[in-house]
Amino acid sequence: MNLHFRFAVISDLHIALPQTIWDHPSRFHLVEISIPALELALNHLKDLNLDFILLPGDLTQHGEADNHRWLANRLAQLPFPAYAIPGNHDVPTLHPTENSIGLKDFPHYYRQFGYTNPNQIYYTCELLPGVQLIGLNSNQFDESGQQIGRLDEPQLLWLEQILSEIKDKLIIVTIHHNVIEHLPGQANHPLGQRYMLENAPVLLKLLKNAGVNLIFTGHLHVQDIASWDGIYDITTGSLVSYPHPYRILELTTDDLGNRWLQIESHRIESLPDWEKLPQISKKWMGDRSQPFMIKLLTSPPLNLPIDEANKLAPSLRDFWADIARGDTKFDFPDFPPKVRRYFQSFSATDSEGKLIAIDNHAKLGI
Repeated sequence: MNLHFRFAVISDLHIALPQTIWDHPSRFHLVEISIPALELALNHLKDLNLDFILLPGDLTQHGEADNHRWLANRLAQLPFPAYAIPGNHDVPTLHPTENSIGLKDFPHYYRQFGYTNPNQIYYTCELLPGVQLIGLNSNQFDESGQQIGRLDEPQLLWLEQILSEIKDKLIIVTIHHNVIEHLPGQANHPLGQRYMLENAPVLLKLLKNAGVNLIFTGHLHVQDIASWDGIYDITTGSLVSYPHPYRILELTTDDLGNRWLQIESHRIESLPDWEKLPQISKKWMGDRSQPFMIKLLTSPPLNLPIDEANKLAPSLRDFWADIARGDTKFDFPDFPPKVRRYFQSFSATDSEGKLIAIDNHAKLGI
C-alpha cells in the first residue's frame, strides 16, 4: 500500500494551570510555560494539514484532575485527531488522591483520544487506512505502591493477540518509557534505568516478530533517535524543558515501494514574558545540574571520589542540556582519560568520531 501521511509528536507537556503549580528546587522543567508553549505549538500545527498528533505521556504536571480536564478540552478543539497515553506524572499513584487521579481514571479523561474502551488503559485503533496505532501503558506499581516502568502480563498477552490479528498494515507503537537505550548503559545505570521499560526485551521481541519498526516514546526529555535490529525508538524532548522541542513527521512511499519517514524538529524560541526562553531554560537547567552531575560522576562506571567529582562537576554544568538538544559531540580534554572517554561516549558520533546528526532532522527508511 502506497502510504503518505503527515503527523506531529509533542511529548511531556506537563500541563499546569496557574492555580495548580507547585515548585521543587531540583525540577528541570518549566511548568510555568506549559500552556502558552502548547498553544504556540498547536497554532503552528493547525494549518499544516496534519493527519493526527501523538502525545507520548506526561501530559500533566502531576496527575491533577483539573489539568487533565483542561488538556482534554483543548485537544477536542484541534482540527486533527489526537492520541494520548499516560506518563508517570499523569498517574503518580495507583489509586486517586486528593491531588491526582488514579491509574484506572486516565482513560475516562481521554475517551476521544484513543480510549474507546475506558475500562482499559491501553488501546489500538486505525489511524488511517493501512495504518494502525497501538497505545501502551508502561506505568505499573509494585507491592509497596512504588511506580515502575513495565508492561504487565495481561497487557503483553493482549498485545501479542492484537499483533497477530493486524494484517498488511503499518503499525505504530507509542509508549512513555524508553524501549531502546538512548544513553550509554541506560538500562543498567542507576540514573538512567528508571527511564527505561523494565521488560523492554520482551516488548522488542514481540514487535520484531510482528515486523513493527516504529516506536514513539517520551519520559527522558531529550531529542534522540535510537535503533535496534531495524526498530527505531524515536523519543521527543519535553515541551517545557530545554530546548522545548516538538516534531513534524511525514511518511511517504516511493516508486519502488520503499517507505521513508522524514523527521523535522521545531522549538519554542520565545513566549510573552519569556523572550529569551532557550537561554533562560538552559540556565535554569544548569543551575540545578550540580547534584545530578555529582551522582553521575560518583556512580558506576566512573565511581569517582566525591572530592574529584566536585572538581569536575562545574565543567559539566550544561552537559544534560546539551544531551537534551540532541546531535551533540562531547569532549572534555582536561578531564582524566577514563572520564574523558566516558563523556565522549554520549556523543552523537560513529565509531570514527564523525558527527551523525539524526536526532532532530532525519530521513529513515522503514
